[in-house]
Amino acid sequence: MSLPSEKISVDLSPTAHPSQPSHPEFSQPEREQLIRIAHEAIDCALAEQSLRIETPSPPLCEPRGVFTTLYLHDQLRGCVGYVFPIMPLYQAVAETAEAAAFRDQRFPPVTDHEATHITVSLSVLSPLRTTSPEDVEIGTHGLIVSMNGRRGLLLPQVPVEHHWDRETFLESTCLKAGLSRDAWRKGAQIEVFTAEVFGERPGAKGSTTQGSG
Repeated sequence: MSLPSEKISVDLSPTAHPSQPSHPEFSQPEREQLIRIAHEAIDCALAEQSLRIETPSPPLCEPRGVFTTLYLHDQLRGCVGYVFPIMPLYQAVAETAEAAAFRDQRFPPVTDHEATHITVSLSVLSPLRTTSPEDVEIGTHGLIVSMNGRRGLLLPQVPVEHHWDRETFLESTCLKAGLSRDAWRKGAQIEVFTAEVFGERPGAKGSTTQGSG
C-alpha cells in the first residue's frame, strides 16, 4: 500500500468531462489563483528560483488531495497528484505541478519553450470513503482499488472519456494496481472520491473554465 505522502502519476485525457457539482466549492478567483500557482511553480523551477506565494484565502489553505494535469497542444504532458490531504491545497498544487512538469517518468522534463504553451487542469479531491462495487457511479466517482500492498487509482474523467460501464471501470482500476482484473470481486478494498475539476481553456493560457480542464 502506497504511503499517504506518495505522489501518483495517472492517465487523464483532455477530452474527458466528469459531472460537476451544481455549487462549486471554489470561486473563480480562487480557481485562477491555483492555476497561477501551478504555472509559477513550473516557471520558478525552470529558473532555479524559490517559489514565493502570498498566503491565499482560507479555503486554499485547507489540506486537500489534488491532481495537477499538464497539456501541451491539447495532449497530455504530465499528471501527478496527492491522494491524501497532507498539506494545504495551494502548496499541494505547487508541488504536484512541478512534479508533473519534471518528474512524471512517462515524459521528458518540460522545457522553457514548452512552459509558455502548457495549460493546466486541477482535480481537487474529496475525502476518500469505502464503498461497494454497485455504488460506484460513472461520471461522479474517482476510484481506488487496494489489495496486498498494491493500489490503483483512476480519476472520474477516465471512464467518461472511454465510455466504460461500472464493471470495466472497476476492472481497469484493478489492472492499474497491478492486480487481476477481477480482484474487486475477490476482497479488494474499493474507495471512491469526487473531484472538482477545473482548468484553462485549450490555447488560452491563464483563462479558467468553470467546469473542467
